[in-house]
Amino acid sequence: MKVEYHPAIEKELREIVKYYNKCSHGLGIEFLDQFEQQILKIASMPTKWTTIETNIRRSLMRRFPYVIYYRLVKKDMLRVMVIKHQRRHPNYGRNRK
Repeated sequence: MKVEYHPAIEKELREIVKYYNKCSHGLGIEFLDQFEQQILKIASMPTKWTTIETNIRRSLMRRFPYVIYYRLVKKDMLRVMVIKHQRRHPNYGRNRK
């Protein structure tokens, strides 16, 4: 399955990695690794995760308190719309296309 990312994802990931690297050397890289693994899981089974709105699904990361919002664009393509901390407002980023 092809995966595309909303343009804001890159900035969000940079900020998260920077924050975790300040907390502990290398922790940001561990976050990024887990994010990439989660995306691979989503791509392999995109309908497994909870639907939170029409055509928008959410996948929780295991080690880090972040959630990934994504939607199926086509039968063979999904779009990652948001990576956000679980304590952020639930509607954060949902209006992204």
